[in-house]
This record gives sequence, C-alpha cells and structure tokens, in this order.
Amino acid sequence: MKNRILTIILITAFILSSCKKALDLNPLDQISTTTFWKSKSDFDMGLTAVYSSLQKEEFSFGSPFRDCLSDNGYAQFNSGSVNDIDGGNLNPTTGGYETAIYNDAYSGIARVNLFLQQLAAYTGADVTDAIRKQYEGEVRFVRAFYYYQLYTIYGDVPLVTQPLTLANQKQPKVTADKILAQITSDLDYSIANLSTDPYFKNYGHAVSSSAKALKARVLIYAAYGTTGTADVTIMKQVTDLCQQVMSQYTLSKNFEDLFHDATQKGNTELIFTINFLAPNNTQPGDMYFGDWDAAAPLLNLVNDYEYTDGLAYGVSPLTDAVHPFLNRDPRLAKTVYKDSVYFGPGKVHHPSNPRPTGYGVIKFLEPNNIPYGFSTLSQQDVVVLRLGEILLMYAEAENEVNGPDAAVYQAMTTLRARVGMPPFPAGLTQDQMRQRIRHERRVELAFEGLRHFDLMRWHLGATVLNNFKGSLIPYKFDDKFYKWPLPQIEIDKSGGVLVQNPNY
Repeated sequence: MKNRILTIILITAFILSSCKKALDLNPLDQISTTTFWKSKSDFDMGLTAVYSSLQKEEFSFGSPFRDCLSDNGYAQFNSGSVNDIDGGNLNPTTGGYETAIYNDAYSGIARVNLFLQQLAAYTGADVTDAIRKQYEGEVRFVRAFYYYQLYTIYGDVPLVTQPLTLANQKQPKVTADKILAQITSDLDYSIANLSTDPYFKNYGHAVSSSAKALKARVLIYAAYGTTGTADVTIMKQVTDLCQQVMSQYTLSKNFEDLFHDATQKGNTELIFTINFLAPNNTQPGDMYFGDWDAAAPLLNLVNDYEYTDGLAYGVSPLTDAVHPFLNRDPRLAKTVYKDSVYFGPGKVHHPSNPRPTGYGVIKFLEPNNIPYGFSTLSQQDVVVLRLGEILLMYAEAENEVNGPDAAVYQAMTTLRARVGMPPFPAGLTQDQMRQRIRHERRVELAFEGLRHFDLMRWHLGATVLNNFKGSLIPYKFDDKFYKWPLPQIEIDKSGGVLVQNPNY
C-alpha cells in the first residue's frame, strides 16, 4: 500500500476529487469517465484514492485531538474547535470537527459511490468476478467506516449510496437505525468477500477480520442505545465477532512497536491502519505532538495509570508524586512524556512550544525523526483497529452477557501481561469488573481517539465532564450533545429538505 500511495497519490487526488461541500454534485474537475475507468489499472488507482480519503486529520493522525473532547487532554491551539465544544459552545456554526467530520465523511462516501457505479458498469475481462468482489468489499469497508463516524456523532443523517445528480442532490435525513443497517450491510459484504488472511499478510488492504473488528466497534456503540445500559443480545454479537478476530491475531510483543514506522508492517496485532509514505505523502503528527504539544495530556489521565503492584495512584505504597513515572504501569511512559521527548541518549527533543500541563503525547512519535519541526517527514501509519481494543471489547461484552467469568479475566490478564501488569484481583462483581474494564480502556487506548466515543456510548458525558475539575478550561456538557448538530451551511443549502437535529 505504501508503494502504491507513493507512485500515484498526486494523480488520484485529481481522479477522484470529491465534493467541495458535503452533498454537492460530483465535481466537474475530475478526469472524464470517457478517458478513465477503462482498465483494471484505473480501478487500482481509484481504490487507492478511496483509501487516501481516510487520511483527513479527524480520521487519522488527529486522534489525540479527538481525545481532547474528553477528560484525557487539552488542545492548546483549539484544534478542531474542541475547546469550544468542551466549553458547551457546540452549535450548527461551531465549525472545526463539527463541520469537518460531516463534510469529509460524505466526501469519502462520494468516492466510494462513484467507484461502485463505475465498477458495476465495467465489463472488461481484466476484472474477474473475484477481483470485482475484492474491490467492492474494500470500498464498502471504507464506506462503513464513514457511516460509523456519522452514526456515532450525528445520529440521523442522509443515506447516500449512489452518486448524486441534479434531481436528487438535496437529501433528507433518515433515522439512525437505517444508517446502522447500511453499515451492517456493507460490513457483512466485506466479511463475506474479503481475504480471510489476517491484515498483517495483506498490509494496506482491508480484510475480512478488519470488517469484523469494525462491526464489533459499531455494535458495541449501538448496544447502549439512549440509556447507557447494554443490550445483552447485541453484546453477544460483539463477543462472537471478537472471538473470530482474536483467533487470527497476537499482541505485539512491545506496546510501542504498534506506533513506530519500522515495526508496523507485519505487526501481528494490527487489524487496519491508514497508511502514509515519505516524501510525498506524510502527516504532521511528530511536529504537532512532539514539538508543539498540541494535545497536552491532563494530570487526571496521568494519575489514572496504576502502579506496578496493580494499585491506584494515592493508594499504592509506591505512590511518588515527585517522580510520576517511577514504578508505574509501563504504558504511562509509552503514552506520555514529561517536559521533553526522550527515547534514550541521543534521541531527545525539547519542544519549541510550552507544555501547558507539563506533559505531552509520546505514543505516536517516531524516534528516528528527531528533531521534530516543519521539515519532518512523518510516515507512521495511523492505527485504526488492533487486537488490544478487540480484547477490551470482548471483555466488556462478555461481562455484560455472563458476568466476570474466566474468559473476561483471561482477556484482561493477557492484555495487562504484555506490559508486565498483574491480573485483576479475583472475586470482582459484575459492576466492579465493568469499572475495571472501562479504566483499562482509558489507559490502553489513550489518545487513539476513542475516549469521547466511550463516554458517549456509556452516556457518561454529563457525569464525567460536568464534574471534571482537572482541565485548563471549564467543561459544560448538555444532554443534547450526545448527538451533534448538522453543519448549518448544509441545512441552508438543502432549502428545507435537511432538518436540524433536535434542540439546536
């Protein structure tokens, strides 16, 4: 995938330029279908263009900013307008991620829909039935990813599965359950038709297990509905999907190898990634987080990492406020740096910007790119799905279905043993195990963009954020924020066809 991006990234941006605004007609500046979509090589380039649409900040390297929508971090430059959203200023004109997630998701969906339309019309013998199913399975996986974003953030949104025309360019919303059904349909097709090999054998291409993992994530969100109480029937589907994925993957020996360039390709934990390749297709993560400290971890998160005896900060006799990394869960030092980036002698970087909390995100930084700055060519792939999350989803779902049985303990013991942390104590109640798993998600997946997702599905937005005292800005969460408003510009363009979400 990396080589494919390097050779054709510039042309694919031209081939499949998607909508300038979310639901506009397909643009007039694409290569004409009279000269393109004429051979398998054209579809290969089109497929790369579909994948490259995932590189937008809010879907890839901007995941630490998504965590700043929670109690994990502070965005000192208000990236994605997350500080405005945290402070309660979430409205149809907030902009930032409130607009970008909507617009960029539909732009990516437009690429998929165009690809599928052209694939259905193509009769060339160089695209066999097997290749056709592979193409369709991959792009439908991508479309499902975009609709997952829309479903979890906005709820009721337009359902668009064909390229738009003058006759149907103004699309109404459909209910969230119909969006969920579309996601499920796309992923079920991908599960049935993509390669059954694990992702590390087809690195850069979604495989059947990628679709199963994404479906598990979507369903674990849907399971909590509007109440925050899990539907055990849906949770049973989650456990089944996770078990199938778990059979094909093993945890990376080293936690940090998941996020460093040289140790990603072929890593047996990775289930799907968004890929980059220097020098022509890079991302600014090293500069953003290693030099600018654009997503500053909050002390509340730092203090949530246990000590090596398995006890909490302030409870463990090992507690040492002066030396925050001493005798701590090793994931703390692999996720957060204090004051300066340190990967060992000769690999030290002193950020050019102040550290408002005293901490920065080290998790995704590439040691070999030091010193970080404007000229840094970062090509680390962005981890979207990995076995660590699957173990957490499995444990959470199994605990809701059957309580804290041996399978739940085993999944969490396996995950914690990777970093040398002790197993959970025996005899936990279902609710105690629930809280342990939720804590484990926070520290294992910190800054991977899932903390906000978790607070929303558990319906803990008001409970956690309105009572949170550890941020540099005041938090204000209203119940209506469980579903974001649609961008006002899209409402205006629709001429009344698109109706705003309630209470905005």
